[in-house]
Amino acid sequence: MTTVTTTNTTHRSVLPLARRAAWLANALFWSAFAVLEAVNHGWLAGTLALAFFVLPDLTFLVALDEAPRMAKGQLAPRAVPYYNAMHRALVPLALLVAYAIGPVTWAPAFAALCGWLAHISYDRAFGYGLRTKEGFQRG
Repeated sequence: MTTVTTTNTTHRSVLPLARRAAWLANALFWSAFAVLEAVNHGWLAGTLALAFFVLPDLTFLVALDEAPRMAKGQLAPRAVPYYNAMHRALVPLALLVAYAIGPVTWAPAFAALCGWLAHISYDRAFGYGLRTKEGFQRG
């Protein structure tokens, strides 16, 4: 009698869960940092953090008129470049690095970047990623 183990199948199902857990930890970190910045630097930092937390999903409004004609879960192709640009983590991370090494030290800008990164991280943690050019979720 032979025993067959399926560690490859287990590995494939655990990896996405671990990746999403890491994104959730990242999201909680950036959320806490945004709240800390708001508490330390006032209402403007809090307002910008909240605004940039919501801003990436406002890209849906670019093609709101086309929404009724789209399939379930599909974003209008006209809105995809804007959506993907606002949902790439490298964009706010690059701006964060530029902020850290640059001459600008305005705390509300940092809080806004924390809010933006929190939004992207929550999306990834809950299974929302970038879109194909047709407007469907990738992978």
